[in-house]
Amino acid sequence: MRLKWIFLVGLALTAGLLSGCVETLDGRHRAGMPWVNDRITSRYDRTPAQCWEAAKDVLKFQGTITSEDALRSVLQAVVDERNVWVLINSYDGKTTQVIVQCRGGGGTDLQMAAYLDKEIAIRLATGQLSPATSNPPKPATGK
Repeated sequence: MRLKWIFLVGLALTAGLLSGCVETLDGRHRAGMPWVNDRITSRYDRTPAQCWEAAKDVLKFQGTITSEDALRSVLQAVVDERNVWVLINSYDGKTTQVIVQCRGGGGTDLQMAAYLDKEIAIRLATGQLSPATSNPPKPATGK
């Protein structure tokens, strides 16, 4: 009877360890919970090149870019000890789709993904990072 319980516990642990695999935006796999949402998808009326530059600027400002895959249009970075992937797709002739995926510690961080997506949108709308990375111009004096 004791051997049956040990076998059952071992089987349950093995099944639990083998089921935790997640596909990332760059086509690779990582350990984690596969049934949890970890992506934010947005569409912008910009070219893919503009979205690529905006995402790259935001990831450089917030963390460290670890990989740029131009063939798959995927940027990978580490932001606050979390792995972040940004996929840039041409949705149609005028619209570009940006998908931000964020994972850390085996789980997801949907708030970080939403924050980075919002920062990319701000960068596309204003042309600068938020908060501004440079000093604002001083007003001219008439003296």
